Amino acid sequence: MIANLLVLLLFVGLIVLFGWLCYRSIRSGKMWVKIVGGIGFALLTLVFVGIAFMGGKGVAAVYFPGAPDAPDLTVAATPEQIARGQYLVNLSCIGCHSAVGPDGAPSMQHPLSGGTNMSASEGFGFIGAMVAENLTPGGKLAGYSDGEIFRAIRNAVNQDGHNLGFMSFLPYGQLSDADTEAIIAYLRSLPPAESSTQTGDKFNFIGAVMTGAGMFGPAPDRGTGVITGPPEGATAEYGKYVATYGDCRGCHGPDMTGAPASAVGPAVPNPRPLVSTMDQAQFMEMLRTGVRPGNRPFPDTMPWQNAANMTDTDLAALYAYLTAPVQ
Repeated sequence: MIANLLVLLLFVGLIVLFGWLCYRSIRSGKMWVKIVGGIGFALLTLVFVGIAFMGGKGVAAVYFPGAPDAPDLTVAATPEQIARGQYLVNLSCIGCHSAVGPDGAPSMQHPLSGGTNMSASEGFGFIGAMVAENLTPGGKLAGYSDGEIFRAIRNAVNQDGHNLGFMSFLPYGQLSDADTEAIIAYLRSLPPAESSTQTGDKFNFIGAVMTGAGMFGPAPDRGTGVITGPPEGATAEYGKYVATYGDCRGCHGPDMTGAPASAVGPAVPNPRPLVSTMDQAQFMEMLRTGVRPGNRPFPDTMPWQNAANMTDTDLAALYAYLTAPVQ
């Protein structure tokens, strides 16, 4: 934060400097200085005003997001909660927080020791580091209360109340209270795994400017108050919820109708037209095998392995959601 504030102050200083030079140019007795200097320094002043404004807005969004206080919460950690949490974590959290693989990307394997720089892995390391946390009791979460972990999932902020960059792009803030607590119960049950990698988010000023300019796209809605999940079953309503904790909506958009390209990634296609040509059995087979009709494998960017681990009920619900009218 200090480095970004210093850069912001530097831009404010440049605004003052170029504004003063513009004033001096206009006051000059030479016409060419008035025109060239006045226009040139005025444009530079406006450019730096825009950068400073967006940077200041981004710094505020990252470090002072206005998240609520962590709830006073103690998770019971029943066997049922732990089992449910294990299922959810292995569909969602493991995609970023699993141990680093040989290629430098998450291995999709336990332990959940984190360490992958997600911004660099996804091709936008120029905005700063977003290193996935160690979610086992060997990491920072050992010093978090249950309420602070709950707030991290629901509101995408860390213990200090600062924005969790990559988490803020994902829809986990819409998980039910019960499922959020189940995740906490499971994470608390894991054996501690040591990690020497420095984890956490460190946005640089470029990242702050892009955040302030809204270049990462709109953040997903985050629930307020008590959130109750829909009844489990092969329904479109429950399918939307499955697409939430399965992170389908994190890539394909809040309504699963595709997502436009942004400053940090290409456009993501709308899966509904393809799914509408299939029956439920074909859809489930596609997600179990990672192969689309016509013997076409999914691209590497499609984490179909997550969906392959879903229960039949969850896949049936997801199919119902993707073939229902968009609301």
